[in-house]
Amino acid sequence: MPNRGFKDAIYEQFARLGKAVSAPKRLELLDLLCQGPKTVEVLADHAAISVANTSQHLQVLRAARLVEAEKQGLHVEYRLAGEDVCEFFLALRTLAEGRLAEIEVVTREYLARRSAMETVAGGELLRRVKSGEVTVLDVRPSEEYRAGHIPGAVSIPLGELKARFKELPKNREVVAYCRGPYCVFAVEAVELLRKKGFTAHRLREGVLDWRSRGWRVDAETAGVRPRASRKER
Repeated sequence: MPNRGFKDAIYEQFARLGKAVSAPKRLELLDLLCQGPKTVEVLADHAAISVANTSQHLQVLRAARLVEAEKQGLHVEYRLAGEDVCEFFLALRTLAEGRLAEIEVVTREYLARRSAMETVAGGELLRRVKSGEVTVLDVRPSEEYRAGHIPGAVSIPLGELKARFKELPKNREVVAYCRGPYCVFAVEAVELLRKKGFTAHRLREGVLDWRSRGWRVDAETAGVRPRASRKER
């Protein structure tokens, strides 16, 4: 193969990944799958698109070998092809945040209309958790909590929060988190908690960000082992 042909062939393969993640909904599906395996129906519901469109997007991601599928009874469950796919998504998100000022503008405009502008940095949360100063609240769906969560976090999915306020001590600060900086579950949770008289803040980081820093993540799903921190390796 001539030198030019070799280089063209290599970059063509690189471009397969770029094409696979060129649709906003496919990026959202990857973000959702970073939280744990899900069926097509669950992904469609969370991404607010039809099952047919979700399936089409997943086929594109599967062709690029970013996701894998497995038949589970009457449903097809999708999962990421490897942990490096999550790392790829996080790197892409970080690059976009650093290069595209529009992301911060859109985020600030959204949060300015809500009551959750105050966030707690991951390092500060870690300190408060270790000292027992706060209640850490995971408001994602319970299956995502089981797949991986911040150690010590209490699982109360957002849809159950109103009925379970009594499970949270009123005399402790509550720090709520969900899937990451652009997940709105924690925003809504903080609003509900503050209306009930809790001192509540939103953690910007999610489990993906927590893991990327080398911090411990606990898991309860059978066959899933928590990833050790860099210090623990």
